[in-house]
Amino acid sequence: MARLALALDGSTEDRILADIVEHGHTIVARLVGWRDLLGNLDVLGPDVVLVGAGRGTLSAELLSACDDRGIRLVALAGGDAERAHASQLGLHEVVDANAPWTEIEALVSGGVPVPSRVGDRRARDERAASVIAVWGPGGAPGRSTLAINLAAEIAAAGHTVALVDADPYGGAIAPALGLLDEAPGFASACRLAGGDALDRAELERIAQRYTAPRAAFNVFTGLVGPSRWPELSRDRVTAAIGALRDWVEYVVIDTGFSLEHDEELTSDQFAPRRNAATFAALAAADRVVAVGLADPVGLSRLLRGHGELVELVEPERVDVVVNRVRTSALGIDAHGQVRQTLRRFGGLGDAALLPHDAKATDAAILTARTLRDAAPRSPLRTAIRDFALDAFVPAPEPVRRRGFAIPVLRRASTG
Repeated sequence: MARLALALDGSTEDRILADIVEHGHTIVARLVGWRDLLGNLDVLGPDVVLVGAGRGTLSAELLSACDDRGIRLVALAGGDAERAHASQLGLHEVVDANAPWTEIEALVSGGVPVPSRVGDRRARDERAASVIAVWGPGGAPGRSTLAINLAAEIAAAGHTVALVDADPYGGAIAPALGLLDEAPGFASACRLAGGDALDRAELERIAQRYTAPRAAFNVFTGLVGPSRWPELSRDRVTAAIGALRDWVEYVVIDTGFSLEHDEELTSDQFAPRRNAATFAALAAADRVVAVGLADPVGLSRLLRGHGELVELVEPERVDVVVNRVRTSALGIDAHGQVRQTLRRFGGLGDAALLPHDAKATDAAILTARTLRDAAPRSPLRTAIRDFALDAFVPAPEPVRRRGFAIPVLRRASTG
């Protein structure tokens, strides 16, 4: 199933509309010309753009924009002149406007069979997705901001990503990205996973899409209020994360802050656990990012919380990040003081330090975008990008270049 944006003449659109719906595709827009499409690609976030091959609906600018965003462009030609126009632009995905939908479907789906169940991996390699849990102590150290921008940078590196808001105390990712949160997406996924009904179609239906040039990713929004935390039981969360592993390449989870075992406080072994979702995410994660604030209070909380965290997670799976490093809170050589404090009181010799960058974070909140989109050249965005690429994205293998033997022309001896 794909998200389609259409720019076709009325008769062609009417002819194929029923087939599009019958094959399970979603129409995100029905526009008139290529300029309308070009101006709305980032907002609509289609997987495929289906246009007429005439000059009014197909242009070099639209083709270039779709290529930049990884969007498949398919043109329907109404005659030899339109087919020649598409060929001149270099577009090869062209089909006759009167062709049956089966021919168009082959181009829309890319000719690659997509399994209907998440557990079927015949269409992808056997490597399960990497799960990254972002945790931090109380005091708003920047968990959600870091999780959002890690997802964006990994997606920008060319990977499919699902961002999950699993904070049982109330979600923050949806408002930060300007997404609707009337229905909590991750809670819905957990309910379906609990009934063994979470397949690829349901994941695509539940997920919301954050669209951006070359860095789009799926978002599973969090709880709209703390009263619904019993929906996130440990078994359900574990099952949902398992389904996500089979759907995308990376799963980034924004967890809650508390590591308390609340059932020990109530002495009720059968009561719902407030922090069950956090424990399940930490247990399922391949890597855990522990983030704290760079001030005396924030570092103290991080060090105490880190001690509790490594009782649940092996230390080698934990990456430490210190946020908002600034001289105004720590004095001269703030970076050195942070590293010395972590080493002396926590035995932590390596940590990623993120600069204090209020201007960039304010721009991201104001526009409900990621730092990559709102402040692409900011120091904070650069630091998060470098951390994401170094810690989680494998370096591409070097490409061996073949050498070509250059023939040496020798002059014939004259004497």
